[in-house]
Amino acid sequence: MADTQNLRRIIATDCGSTTTKAILIEYIDGEYRQTVRGEAPTTVEKPLNDVTRGVVNAVTELQELAQLKYNDPTIKFTDGDRLFVGDKNGIDAYVSTSSAGGGLQMMVTGVVAKMTGESAERAALGAGAIVMDLIASNDKRANYEKIERIRALRPDMILMAGGVDGGTTKHVAEMAELVGAADPKPRLGSSYKLPVIYAGNNKAVDIIKETLAEKTDLIITENLRPTLERENLAPARDKIHDLFMEHVMAQAPGYNKLMSWTMGPVDGKMKKIPIMPTPAAVGNIMKTIAKENDIEVLGVDIGGATTDVFSVFTEEKVFNRTVSANLGMSYSISNVLATAGLEEILRWVPFDINESGLRNMIKNKMIRPTTIPQKFEELVLEQAIANEALKYAFIQHKEFAVSLKGGQKQREISDAFSQSSSGNSIVNMMTLDLLVGSGGVLSHAPRRNQTAMLLINSFLPEGITRLAVDSIFMMPQLGVLAEISPKAATEVFEKDCLIYLGTCVAPVGKIKPGKTSLSAKIELPNGETFEEDIPFGEIRLIPLGVGEKAKATLTPGKGLDIGAGRNQVMETELHGGVVGIILDTRGRQPFALPVEASERVPLLLKWMKELKAYPEELLKR
Repeated sequence: MADTQNLRRIIATDCGSTTTKAILIEYIDGEYRQTVRGEAPTTVEKPLNDVTRGVVNAVTELQELAQLKYNDPTIKFTDGDRLFVGDKNGIDAYVSTSSAGGGLQMMVTGVVAKMTGESAERAALGAGAIVMDLIASNDKRANYEKIERIRALRPDMILMAGGVDGGTTKHVAEMAELVGAADPKPRLGSSYKLPVIYAGNNKAVDIIKETLAEKTDLIITENLRPTLERENLAPARDKIHDLFMEHVMAQAPGYNKLMSWTMGPVDGKMKKIPIMPTPAAVGNIMKTIAKENDIEVLGVDIGGATTDVFSVFTEEKVFNRTVSANLGMSYSISNVLATAGLEEILRWVPFDINESGLRNMIKNKMIRPTTIPQKFEELVLEQAIANEALKYAFIQHKEFAVSLKGGQKQREISDAFSQSSSGNSIVNMMTLDLLVGSGGVLSHAPRRNQTAMLLINSFLPEGITRLAVDSIFMMPQLGVLAEISPKAATEVFEKDCLIYLGTCVAPVGKIKPGKTSLSAKIELPNGETFEEDIPFGEIRLIPLGVGEKAKATLTPGKGLDIGAGRNQVMETELHGGVVGIILDTRGRQPFALPVEASERVPLLLKWMKELKAYPEELLKR
């Protein structure tokens, strides 16, 4: 790892599909801070066909801003053709992530879809890939359909799993024959063979080589499911990262040049720092934060086409990532309507709107994905759709992040056979410490109170949970920076990346309407005390600023749990934020809105008013 003596200025870029974003991180007064940032259009497509042009343009903007900031024209980060890494007036490290060209797109295969198939899927997702399809021996498609599917999708690479070490090789051999018969071609570059990673039964290695070695670029690694009771995902993930750089990125215009630029001090020596897929980098910073602070973290990035959910749970800090490829706020917005249904979306809207009006708004967003709401009604509708997109992405994540999965945890063989896709989810909202939101609809909401409202309504945090939002989406850059300096990545993440919204306090359990759900006594730093017995179905917002703490005595209603057990009083400290402390007694397990609009709309308006989510004059219309 790098130390502060030889890592004082760092540039990190994220080469996205449309925009290349650059940030400058400096060691100032004993800590790392993000000081200036710039961006430029990504230049991976014609007419420029060179991703480094966009990088240079973004870094040139950084250079100009830094010169202005320090009134020092000698600061030079680039000469327009390269970056000055290691130069005394330049930078000490340059790191980058990339999702340009559509990111990393993979197919995975397994013998049993719910066992080795899902293990392969988790390995690919954890490495930052979008999983295009899972093909398994028992997925009920005819062989010719599987072959046609492999040919049609043209993935960047295929990850093959199947069988425990020393087990039968029959089904693994059949999957290899299917891949061989399809003779798949890569999405980028016609001059090289498609990379195929085999991470299955070690007894079948010779069969796999015989079937695929000549047709594909075959890489053999350790079995990701060596026994029924154990997963071993790290070797496969590492191979995916390596191949992403060697094959996929190497085919994209200008990436060889970009790869020669990325370097930084590791163990006192300048070394190359591999470019990471953007989602893998976001996962990396999540894991780093959870480990450095010994907390459980849940993060979401809602984009135009997909919604990624990241989590780090349990004492072992098990990391999981899911990609809801059909849930997004522009290109995939119609899929949100199809998944959730009209009624589920409209239940969050506190005014009348006809069905055709909602459908028109959704179609307009699809064909004009960069537009933003111009009217109050449009904003509320967009946030109602976001509620459902986030909710369903989280449901998918909980079904995927189950015990055993994503880690190396021993279980009984009988448990492994009974394992289903839902399994026993390791996502425990009662033990969650930090919920982080990212993506345009969350990061750029007109009021931070709206962001807090969206996170609470869609994820339904339980007990005591801190809420935060990524201010300018710099998590990818910090994720790759964590590879050389967890200290720098963590400090910038907490001081410049995250905007703490506050803390949500939500009792869990069933209670009758009208009964007290929470008795709260909160001593604020200004000397005031908030004290109230809050009935079921209410929200209270208590102002408490960023960096401020309040002493709280929290008594849950009869049969309810606030984190210390049913009926147990909790004395704790609550952290503030730009929104404050939110006491939510609307119920969990389940949370339900009234079906009738005459009951539901007044409740929505009351909650929105209490949260100060929108100007009061708009809510009275």
